[in-house]
Amino acid sequence: MFINVPTDNVAISENWERVDLTLLEEIAHYPVALIGDVVERMGMMASAIHHVAGKANFFGSILPVLTREGDNLAIHRALDEAQPGDVLVINGNGEVNRAVFGDLLGEVCLAKKVAAVVIDGAVRDIEELSTMGLSTFARAVNPAGPSKNGPGQIGTPVACGNVVCNPGDAIFGDRDGVIVISRHLVPTLAQKLQVQSDIESSFRERVRATLR
Repeated sequence: MFINVPTDNVAISENWERVDLTLLEEIAHYPVALIGDVVERMGMMASAIHHVAGKANFFGSILPVLTREGDNLAIHRALDEAQPGDVLVINGNGEVNRAVFGDLLGEVCLAKKVAAVVIDGAVRDIEELSTMGLSTFARAVNPAGPSKNGPGQIGTPVACGNVVCNPGDAIFGDRDGVIVISRHLVPTLAQKLQVQSDIESSFRERVRATLR
């Protein structure tokens, strides 16, 4: 970690696999709304979890973090485990009066090639995060900073935006919002998305033809 703080009360689970990023890149060509339609609107986070900074579009493999309200020790520790393409999905227990993420953690994310950060809680330093380009979604923005006492959990399933987020599952975001997809559904999803996209394109063409 870049901070010198004991992390004895942060539990880490390492027995999970990440989803194949090459498969996710193909899926990421489609909007979140279309992905949601294809999976019958399951896995879509509550609209309270919205884009607040950086690039709106992202995809990656979930690195889940559970932290106490207004505390970000577990987030610091989680970044030691982060791999390129990971998305930090943080259950901050919906606390909106203390931010658990800001530009300094954003710098670490960029160094570790983290794809995005999704927080059921608050974030701060959004101007700086936007300049960095780090995709950041959160429930709220608040300038009040966090404590660093723990406890926390890393690599175990967490709730975020009313959705259970398992380690290694796929996650996608754009300006419409965020969706979580079980990694077991990923291998066949691109083909299903293409079929649905073709259906919608055909519908648009029929509508436009009536106006010619």
